Amino acid sequence: MNALFGTAKLQKNFDICKKKCNFARFFIINTLFNSKNMQIITTKSALQATIQECKDAGKTIGLVPTMGALHAGHASLVKQSVAENDITVVSVFVNPTQFNNKEDLAKYPRNIERDAELLNSIGAQYVFAPTPEEMYSAEEMNTTFEFDFAGLDKVMEGKMRPGHFNGVVQVVSRLFYLVRPDKAYFGEKDFQQLAIIHHMVERSSMAGTFGDLQIIDCPIVREASGLALSSRNERLSESEKETALGISKTLFASLNWAKEPGATVENVQQRVIDTINAIEGLEVEYYEIVDQTTLLPTKTFEHAIGCVTVYCGPVRLIDNIKYDR
Repeated sequence: MNALFGTAKLQKNFDICKKKCNFARFFIINTLFNSKNMQIITTKSALQATIQECKDAGKTIGLVPTMGALHAGHASLVKQSVAENDITVVSVFVNPTQFNNKEDLAKYPRNIERDAELLNSIGAQYVFAPTPEEMYSAEEMNTTFEFDFAGLDKVMEGKMRPGHFNGVVQVVSRLFYLVRPDKAYFGEKDFQQLAIIHHMVERSSMAGTFGDLQIIDCPIVREASGLALSSRNERLSESEKETALGISKTLFASLNWAKEPGATVENVQQRVIDTINAIEGLEVEYYEIVDQTTLLPTKTFEHAIGCVTVYCGPVRLIDNIKYDR
């Protein structure tokens, strides 16, 4: 199969990819092959051919979309998919259309070699690692993807990062089309993104676009200290990681604040903001307590989630906490 390493044609494609993507290091062939025989696919046509073979064989397929720089949180999603499906496909693609800040795109951590080693070790069968030029036409790269978000994109991340979720829906819908998964796995740390993915699939299910696709919500994975795992953590120094602990500590403390006599959503929300801002090196961009389904502000802690974005130095971190547990 031309989707595998080892053919002269694919090696040539990878040399081209290396130049286009400007990776400092690229895949080392002998680190990707062991008894599990994970396969790396770089083109849409090769991916579709491989998926068709799996479908013809009656295999169930799980998809884990990622932007690489994988950590234990991503690994937990992959392991769940491996346990629940015959085949697991992991995409490793830093999607340029969801970045409204070119500097943020340029600084996003990339380590494709390490990602491949991790995925191979935990049982993923296929990795889809295209270039932007393979994923999108020039027109698609320069045109905002249109989608009816029913207002879910107007608050929090959508308000702070205009166009971000247009790019998210663009790439995720394309992956769903290419992979045709039975299940797709997403982490709850990006809670607003997850709500939008559910909305997209619900709308599409009426037209039968993605078949009987199930979206699997996976809980936040944290370090022992409580810090939410994130690819952006790679950009933090050790002292900044210590400082960033103030985010999760404050969120967990707010669970108790919400139970205090006379506590209101408004005063807990402000207390969280004030507490984090009082920590040197942290600055809150927003903290909002909203309904978990509509993402609209709520007056009650029932079915509520608090979503926060905080700058730790130049690094933008997100986290959340559910109040109805």
